[in-house]
Amino acid sequence: MKEALDALKLRYPSAQTFKFGDGPALSSALVSLVRSGQKVATCSALQDFDNGDPAPEIGRRDICLNWDDTPALVIETVELIQCRFDEVTEEMALAEGEDDSLEEWRAGHRGYFERNGGFAPDMQIVWERFVLVEDLAPEGSSA
Repeated sequence: MKEALDALKLRYPSAQTFKFGDGPALSSALVSLVRSGQKVATCSALQDFDNGDPAPEIGRRDICLNWDDTPALVIETVELIQCRFDEVTEEMALAEGEDDSLEEWRAGHRGYFERNGGFAPDMQIVWERFVLVEDLAPEGSSA
């Protein structure tokens, strides 16, 4: 496993690694949505980057890990928007591919942010649109 990640880091030298979600089930579901083409965006609380985690950068390719730290995907950031949580538009919410409406997105993401450091309607978020560069699922797998 480590060898696969090391080889990827050689191919994508500026890549950062990250995981979608905050647990194995959510992570797996979100990776599947990216693979299907339904999820083309994500967001994070701006405060998440205060602890030294690297913020996304337009043009950078990053390695998404499965919950077990195995490489899952390589994505490239193509758009970044910093805004308040309550300024996210329906178009932005639907691009995340998880919900059918802005209201569902707000409810789900409110719960996520409450579990992971706190929530406020005026909290700053970093919304990121990306493209899938490489799907790292093993050949013949249904991952």
